[in-house]
Amino acid sequence: MPTTPLATPPSAGPASAWARTRRALPLAVTAVAAAGLLAACASTNAHQTGTGPAGGAATPGSTTQAPGATRPASPAGTGSPSSGTAGLAVCQSASLRATVNASQAGGAAGSTYYPVDFTNTSSSPCGMYGYPGVSFVTADGSAGRQIGAAAQENPGFGRMAIRLTAGGVAHAWLQVAQAGNYPPSTCQPVTAHWLRVFAPGETVAIYVNHDFAACSSASAPLLTVMPVRAGQGVQGTTP
Repeated sequence: MPTTPLATPPSAGPASAWARTRRALPLAVTAVAAAGLLAACASTNAHQTGTGPAGGAATPGSTTQAPGATRPASPAGTGSPSSGTAGLAVCQSASLRATVNASQAGGAAGSTYYPVDFTNTSSSPCGMYGYPGVSFVTADGSAGRQIGAAAQENPGFGRMAIRLTAGGVAHAWLQVAQAGNYPPSTCQPVTAHWLRVFAPGETVAIYVNHDFAACSSASAPLLTVMPVRAGQGVQGTTP
């Protein structure tokens, strides 16, 4: 009886080798794709970890304010003093003396312009940047109540970074419109004996004793303030 030869296994032929290659290709592509996905995830995680400040995640729009802050929220456009002083410590209210230098005051177009001088009474330099906050009040300290509207910022002059050495002086011009510009029924005239001043970026007030003809009605705004500049205010050199 003749012997029937055994069939050649499929693995021995060229066609079978090609079939194995076709089966291996999807597995290789899948492995490469998985490796690429893992690398991308690792890169994304590393990038996200480095975006926040050390010690915690960044919180967009978050701000902090000193305890016991009494200054109202700054109007839109008011900059932080640290943005213009290149890391120099901001001048604190406790280390500043504010005065109204009436000897350098000047009048024009129904207003009087007073320089409000800030003196650095500390032994270290500090920085100022932007506009002070100013308003009339009935008394110094927490017992004082605001009279009329707080000072508006004059947008015609840019902010400048000011460096105050120990004993150094900076100033901001305060425009005080005449209360007589308004009818008495609108102005509700009074005499203000105190000025409440917030240095730029500060929330603790400095009080200055000076008499002003004021309007007790907030609908008759009298005060406009300019940004701080170096040195004492000198008549005719506003801001």
